[in-house]
This record gives sequence, C-alpha cells and structure tokens, in this order.
Amino acid sequence: MGRDTIANIITSIRNADMDKKGTVRIASTNITENIIKILLREGFIENVRKHREINKKKLILTLQHRRNKKGSYRTNLNLKQISRPGLRIYSNYQKIPRILGGIGIVILSTSRGIMTDREARLEKIGGEILCYIW
Repeated sequence: MGRDTIANIITSIRNADMDKKGTVRIASTNITENIIKILLREGFIENVRKHREINKKKLILTLQHRRNKKGSYRTNLNLKQISRPGLRIYSNYQKIPRILGGIGIVILSTSRGIMTDREARLEKIGGEILCYIW
C-alpha cells in the first residue's frame, strides 16, 4: 500500500481547521514544502516553521482563523483532492478549471514544478490537477 502525501496534507489541514486548532504538524517532503509555499503565498496559512525530530523533518503550520463579532470561529479553508493514486486527472492550460470564478486556486503539478492555476495559464503549460483550495 503506497503513501499518498497530498491526501495526508489535505486531511490534516482540514481536520485541524475544523477542530479550530492553531497549528498542524506534517511530514516534510519536497512536494509538501512546495504546496505549503503556495498556501503561504496565497494567504491561506499564516506561518510555517521547520522542526527536526529524531531523524524526521516536520513542518509546523500556523492556520488562520477568522472571528465573527460574536466570538465564534469560522473556518477559512476548504480543500478538495482531485488526483489520487488510482485516478490521475490531467488538464491543458486552456481547460484548467476556475474555482469560484477565480477566487479559489487550483494547484497543479507541471513539468516546471508545482504551481497555481494562474501561473500555469501565464506560462501556457498544463499538468496534473492536485487539489482545489477556496
């Protein structure tokens, strides 16, 4: 049984966001670091720190939470995995979907690395659709 690192990232961030936790610890790999850089750049998470445990590297993410006037928390992140190990979804740059009319982002794995849908359209390259975030 193989590991699906993208599903692990998405699930841990979604669970921490629903449980109103401030931080999330995930394993550090090249794919996870690139996806987390995109989330940080787009403003979906506040901060990222690298932490080293015994022979393991971890990323500690600080999530953003919005407070309503009544003091209750509202979740900020909606994540959906698209490609999975059993079914890969590919798209050319002209058919990359727009999430909520361009408010959300699509994370793609292209021949030039992991990037957002806007960057892929500008460079006119397609790739594997990893996940949607809005």
